[in-house]
Amino acid sequence: MIKPVIPFEPVSRDSLPAGSQWIAQIKWDGVRMLAYENGQELRLVNRRLHDRTTQYPELVEPRDLCEGTSYILDGEIIALDPNSGRPSFYHVLRRDRMSKPHNIAQAKQQIPITYMVFDILYYDGKWVTDQTLSARQQLLHQVLRTSNHVQEVTNAPDAPALLHVMRQHQMEGIVCKDLTSTYGIGGKDSRWQKVKIMHDLYAMIGGVTYRDGIVNAVAVGVFDGPHFIYIGHVGTGKLNINRWRELTSQVQPLIIKDRPFHNIPERSAETTWVQPKIGLKVQYMELTHHQTLRHPSIQTFAEVTREDCLASQLYP
Repeated sequence: MIKPVIPFEPVSRDSLPAGSQWIAQIKWDGVRMLAYENGQELRLVNRRLHDRTTQYPELVEPRDLCEGTSYILDGEIIALDPNSGRPSFYHVLRRDRMSKPHNIAQAKQQIPITYMVFDILYYDGKWVTDQTLSARQQLLHQVLRTSNHVQEVTNAPDAPALLHVMRQHQMEGIVCKDLTSTYGIGGKDSRWQKVKIMHDLYAMIGGVTYRDGIVNAVAVGVFDGPHFIYIGHVGTGKLNINRWRELTSQVQPLIIKDRPFHNIPERSAETTWVQPKIGLKVQYMELTHHQTLRHPSIQTFAEVTREDCLASQLYP
């Protein structure tokens, strides 16, 4: 088998690049996966170099992803949410974590997947990573065998327009790529740039966790009628160590014995409960299947009231 490689990664940006050499692609909310065919077997390996061949038999058993006797494809495996029809990280992760053959066989029907292929690194005994993205895409278009489970990711010339459509459909974001770029194995630079669609909301702190006597994360919630609903723990964002120390002092007189949340938060055993008096502006990507915030980060503290922190913010 060809030795697995760490894929090229895009850098995060808040704005879109300009220039005729840039194209945009949908950022699929899936699991990054490289497919390796050496003429004798097909293996699937993720970005952390963990083998996932047995998890996706519908891609492996036919062994017809691509023409040619040997190749390496780069893409994402996605699964759609049956209710929204959008790619769901929760559902594809269920597939990715399965190991028992019986469960995998059932999941083929219950959680169908698609391999969204956007690059080719190696073909018929030759590395093509030193070719431009434009040339690699032409090769990929010629040799990829599309099917119900295999699709080629297409380019959009107008990044702002694609980002607007992704916002309308509540998708994850877009990736902008320089058509003149080579493929940097194990690299990460601005020749590929990802722009994620993020959301903001106001929430109240209902609990804290500590490290070395200083608050290092907060449990936040919103109000739904008479209930204070837990929506996640947040320990990242724009707070420096001095602000965490200030928060440690602020919450001290607010500490209470009983949980203020109507539902039971994650990490309850290590959380110290506080009265919901301190407001935050929190940025997040989406609401997870468990009704908690995905990739939340603290933006700032906010002087807000209960009426500013309603659950309706989660369902625009």
